Amino acid sequence: MNRALFIIVGLALAANVQAGGNADKGKQKAAQVCVACHGADGNKPSAPDQPVLAGQYYDYLVNALTDYQNGRRTNPIMKGFAAQLSKQDIQDVAAWFSSQTTGPLHNQR
Repeated sequence: MNRALFIIVGLALAANVQAGGNADKGKQKAAQVCVACHGADGNKPSAPDQPVLAGQYYDYLVNALTDYQNGRRTNPIMKGFAAQLSKQDIQDVAAWFSSQTTGPLHNQR
């Protein structure tokens, strides 16, 4: 029993360490950089071609923003926004959006 508890606690701690971002700081950064196109919690894109970010996987968001910065993904608007983010900002924003739940009516405008 103690071994199972140890494994569960270890996995929980590993998950927190893996997601090296701070969701509260990410919320603040998203309010400055992301809100106009993706909405405050990532559920209200301002145009149909802009994705819902709420509930996306942390690693996916980190990789996508990093890829916009270094040119592996091409989108002139996202490249400009991603360019102003530090590595920690990216982790924080990813922690914020990945901690949000997708709204049931997110595709309706």
